[in-house]
Amino acid sequence: MPADNGWLVEPIEVIGHVIGGVVIASDPLRTASADLDRLRSLVRRLVATVVELCEQDVVLAQRNEELNILFRLSSLLVTARDLDTTLRVALRVATESIGADAGAIHLLDEDRRTFRLRAHSGISDRFASRFRPAPPREGAAPLAPPAPGPGAPPPIERDSEECLVAARADGFEGVVRSELSFHSERLGAIHLFTRRRTLLDPSERVLLQTISEQISAAVASANLLEAERRSRKVQRQLRLAAAVQRRMLPASMPHLPPLDIGARYIPSFDLGGDFYDLMPLGGHLGFFVGDVAGKGVPAALLMAAVRASLRAHASEQYHLDAVLARVNDQLVRDTLPEEFVTVFYGVINPATLRLTYCSAGHDPTLLLRLPSDGRRPAESDLHTLDSGGMVLGVLAEQRYERGMWDLQPGDTVVAYTDGVPDARNFAGEKFGRARLRRAIVDFIGADPGASAQALADHIIWEVRRFVGLNPATDDETVLVVRVGGR
Repeated sequence: MPADNGWLVEPIEVIGHVIGGVVIASDPLRTASADLDRLRSLVRRLVATVVELCEQDVVLAQRNEELNILFRLSSLLVTARDLDTTLRVALRVATESIGADAGAIHLLDEDRRTFRLRAHSGISDRFASRFRPAPPREGAAPLAPPAPGPGAPPPIERDSEECLVAARADGFEGVVRSELSFHSERLGAIHLFTRRRTLLDPSERVLLQTISEQISAAVASANLLEAERRSRKVQRQLRLAAAVQRRMLPASMPHLPPLDIGARYIPSFDLGGDFYDLMPLGGHLGFFVGDVAGKGVPAALLMAAVRASLRAHASEQYHLDAVLARVNDQLVRDTLPEEFVTVFYGVINPATLRLTYCSAGHDPTLLLRLPSDGRRPAESDLHTLDSGGMVLGVLAEQRYERGMWDLQPGDTVVAYTDGVPDARNFAGEKFGRARLRRAIVDFIGADPGASAQALADHIIWEVRRFVGLNPATDDETVLVVRVGGR
């Protein structure tokens, strides 16, 4: 504040810009030094108060401008029909708000390593096709740009001198970049170009950052909506596939006196890897119970293939062991080593009640024979049907052993998949084969004339009662054949 020439001058500087000043005329010959110092102090305090009020007014104006911009941006984003429209709208608002001449928005692909140009404005197609943002993170390997076609200019990196040269070739002198991220997940970047050499002031940088956050939220929301749309589409397809799979199960049980047949099938997902099937074989009853390794769609696809293969070979080949050997060789040839299947295949002659069976690594099927002396059955009256060989689909040229039983009136055959004994309660305890055996013996002991379907339902009920609300982790299948007449 010089005063040698009789003037006291104090500039008013607001956020780096001089907008005016306080000028007071004084006569240093007539004004005492102490009075002059007090005057200087008073002027400084006055100017400081003015500066503070002006800065508050500027900040308030900036905040109002930001709110107006964000309100406008939010209103436009709400009406946007898709992500591309959203990005074009957001880019237009950003360039107008910052006073930029052009801009571009790049988003990361699903691999999180490749940037794709999704929106641009005010730049040439040639420059837009060559522009590549910096790699996603520090220390990451540079992105491998696609090989340019004949006569095409080479791609450029944002931070390279070539980028600045290309920008100037399009008439731009400045480039401003802001990251797009949501909840620490990087989504892409927005670049703004200016035809003048200028730097953003702090308020403009805050505004650009706020706009970037709005864009990031809109992109994240659009991604979630797209993911939800895809999920709904997948769920619809899964429901259709599940309906097709359920149609592969027998629609009704065949009427082959004195045989009574019942079954229950509960998949752990919409699609399951368990299956059972019943088919007439020259007046005999052929039945399968199988379990494909794995769950969900892959298991369901393999299950359909195995079921079709079993049916085709069983209709052509009389010997059960030969049927399983052929299916095994086919699976070994067409599937991966970890894709295997367990199968129990049985054939019953209703006239002679002879059961011929063969098991390919399947859980032992149980046969309950009622005591001839009329006492209640015990677990000692349960027999296991375990003749057979390896699971299907692991090693080629396997040999399988057939087993035979001459059934009697009152006999009960129970085939099941491992989802039944392996079902767990909240304590992690398995239902187990012992509980399964006890459930069969107790139910038939209490009602020797119970139907096959009633026993199948009872077994599933006992499993559910043991497991409680603990969700199933594997498919559960039970097939029951009872011999009537006793």
